[in-house]
Amino acid sequence: MARLPHKKNKNGRSVLLGLGLDSDGHKRITTGPNFFLAGGTQETHEVMTEKVIKINEKIAARGKTLETVSHTEFEDIAHDVGLRRPEVTGPDAQR
Repeated sequence: MARLPHKKNKNGRSVLLGLGLDSDGHKRITTGPNFFLAGGTQETHEVMTEKVIKINEKIAARGKTLETVSHTEFEDIAHDVGLRRPEVTGPDAQR
């Protein structure tokens, strides 16, 4: 998960975005109150859907919303559901 500058959008909403980059020729889109998932094979799309639902459940269990959870809490939750930061290699990798 890349660290991005924290900006409040106009309506104060945060959204989880999932993009499946593999394809089997079908177009898949799943949306919810705070997420948008697009693409992927059936298996990839199901995995994305499962993870975003688990993330939302864990955030709710803490009595928070996506807008109010801290970056650190979000990273802990994402790690708990099986998301991992990609390893960065090459000249941009931190030493």
